[in-house]
Amino acid sequence: MERAFWHKRRVLITGHTGFKGSWLSLWLARLGAEVTGYALAPPSEPSLFELAAVEDGLEASITADVRDGERLARAVEDAGPEVVFHLAAQSLVRESYRAPADTYATNVMGTVHLLEAIRRTPGVKAVVVVTSDKCYDNREWVWPYRENDPLGGHDPYASSKACAELVTAAYRASYFDDPAAGDRPAIASARAGNVVGGGDWAADRLVPDVARAVAAGDVVHLRSPHAIRPWQHVLEPLAGYLLLAERLAGDGREWAEAWNFGPEERDARSVGWLVEQLAARWHGELRWTRDERSHPHEAHTLKLDSSKARARLGWRPRLSLERALDWLVEWYRAHREGADLGALTRAQIARYEKLPPAP
Repeated sequence: MERAFWHKRRVLITGHTGFKGSWLSLWLARLGAEVTGYALAPPSEPSLFELAAVEDGLEASITADVRDGERLARAVEDAGPEVVFHLAAQSLVRESYRAPADTYATNVMGTVHLLEAIRRTPGVKAVVVVTSDKCYDNREWVWPYRENDPLGGHDPYASSKACAELVTAAYRASYFDDPAAGDRPAIASARAGNVVGGGDWAADRLVPDVARAVAAGDVVHLRSPHAIRPWQHVLEPLAGYLLLAERLAGDGREWAEAWNFGPEERDARSVGWLVEQLAARWHGELRWTRDERSHPHEAHTLKLDSSKARARLGWRPRLSLERALDWLVEWYRAHREGADLGALTRAQIARYEKLPPAP
């Protein structure tokens, strides 16, 4: 990352009140960017957005819905961004089973509305559309998925993210790739692994469920302890998004495609392994058992191949999964002790910036 690139750079983030959006907002404010956020109210109570006073570092924070195309278009026009990060989403698999129409409306049509607004707004140079590692047609095989593997999705969430990828590719080809069209933004999509870190309080998500159970002295009920996921600290893909945006704003056509930002393959671990590691760090405060009830389908094995980002962008993870879990427990323990979580979150960002790539 180039700090000078971000200084005074006008940036729009959709979904800035969410977990990843809050971390990204704090990081961009630290880099000196002028950030406008557009999102619904924080999706949980408590929320990182409020605990870390994220709004204090923003130029503007707009509470609105990406499904409202007219409101979103006005926000993009008013912000006049040079860089756009699209993170707004319905991001939970189990919620997508409960509310499939809302999931598609947010994840697919929200992306359409944003790209429509961008193509009518001059001055935008780079757009990073954040989708998910779930966008691939999961074959339950042992090999990591690459960017040229087929898209798909068994559940509405995964399917909606595959659709968002197709929308992004179609808009890029139809409206943003023609050199004769003049100065048009470069648009890429980014697919991260299962992110963990302090400040995640989402329902039906592993780490927040663990943190709540520890605080309450409850037992965690795991739906799929043998399921394998590509775990990574939230700062890892965010570093990739920032680096990708810098490249897009320069020689953008070379980078306007899909990118995976996942952990080293050794950090694709089972849910049970992750919980045992957290239990060791919480020194006996965490107890778990298997939830034997029937649940909607979720993929068993998922891994990401990020060799393209390593080879072409020069991006690599900096935190081993074990160290990422240390940082995670540090954050939730500080929350329980009433510490200044804005200061701690910013300190972890500063600490991350100084790390070399993981061996």
